[in-house]
Amino acid sequence: MRLNETDLMERVQRELTDSYDEELEMELEDREIDPVTREVLVSERSEEAKEARRQYFRELFRLQAELVKLQDWVVHTGHKVVILFEGRDAAGKGGVIKRIVQRLNPRVCRVAALPAPNNRERTQWYFQRYASHLPAAGEIVLFDRSWYNRAGVERVMGFCTDDQYEEFFQTVPEFERMLARSGIQLIKYWFSISDEEQNARFLGRIHDPLKQWKLSPMDLESRRRWEEYTKAKEIMLERTHIPEAPWWVVQGVDKKKARLNCIHHLLQQMPYVEVEHPAIQLPEREYHDDYVRRPVPEEIIVPEVY
Repeated sequence: MRLNETDLMERVQRELTDSYDEELEMELEDREIDPVTREVLVSERSEEAKEARRQYFRELFRLQAELVKLQDWVVHTGHKVVILFEGRDAAGKGGVIKRIVQRLNPRVCRVAALPAPNNRERTQWYFQRYASHLPAAGEIVLFDRSWYNRAGVERVMGFCTDDQYEEFFQTVPEFERMLARSGIQLIKYWFSISDEEQNARFLGRIHDPLKQWKLSPMDLESRRRWEEYTKAKEIMLERTHIPEAPWWVVQGVDKKKARLNCIHHLLQQMPYVEVEHPAIQLPEREYHDDYVRRPVPEEIIVPEVY
């Protein structure tokens, strides 16, 4: 059955509404959980809070539209971009990465979130496993943690020797300058939160069954070693802040503001312009009198439970 124009427009409107609902569903991660009943607390928001929420979504959608333009420009020009996201555990790195890639083409913009190195990788040149994820022309790669693991968790947890630690600081500026000379733009973000905010977010994860997977033994240990991580961060920023790849610090106590600020800043780092595309014309479907659609066997149809 073919839809008339009115029905078609209604269907398109429903699809748009559904896409916005998916965005709202993502925001469920910001909900409050009763630690006793583990139920979502439905609180009455003030008009001011409601307006702030509406403003957040309006700005997020606007910035995501600009990211699409940036993506088109990267493809059109063959630009190569690497963005590093570092910071405290629970500082909001994953949230901003999710909002950046949400409406982009995964073939153009991809996320590299590497696990701990295996036995073979431990014997490689330290940067080798990261280099394999670097972009080709027209690609953007977001590193959810990066080679700076050596300056942070590996240093604090004793996973590297003093010599390896010092060698990292001798090598990483030259490695990043080499990336810049090869035409790769490197952008480095550090997400900063307060001691109190990290504690609150960890407690939220503990009491939320949908977030408990985010808490690893390493995360819990980082809570105990807050001061050691602070010292390691300060040394890292001091020794690796170079003109070719400076650090940018994102204040992350307010997660929503941090997302908007980071995306806004990212957009300012490239001289992108809107790429003109030819108008798209949807071709008419062909119909053939000798074509008969075969029925789908009942046993392979997914039950319609909902």
